[in-house]
Amino acid sequence: MTTIGMNYDVIPGKEPDFESGFASVLGHLQKVPGHVESRLYRDVSSLGSYLILSQWQSREAFEAFLHSPEFRSTVSWGNAEILRSRPKHKVYLNP
Repeated sequence: MTTIGMNYDVIPGKEPDFESGFASVLGHLQKVPGHVESRLYRDVSSLGSYLILSQWQSREAFEAFLHSPEFRSTVSWGNAEILRSRPKHKVYLNP
């Protein structure tokens, strides 16, 4: 099992768009081979700061998703309209 932590800083006022975008992506992720679970967390002390924790059966399954057209489309939308800065991702390998 692999857990991915994805940190996002959202443009002020775009938080509802980011949250609804996550809900849409989550619907797709539930059909992606190797995806186990993803959850969105909001930092209550930093407006517009979010963390997505995503569990995958393997790092390879996550990497395959990163190269999908759906992921590229989501990244383009986020970079153009939603995010203040480049997201930061961290991989946690579970024993």
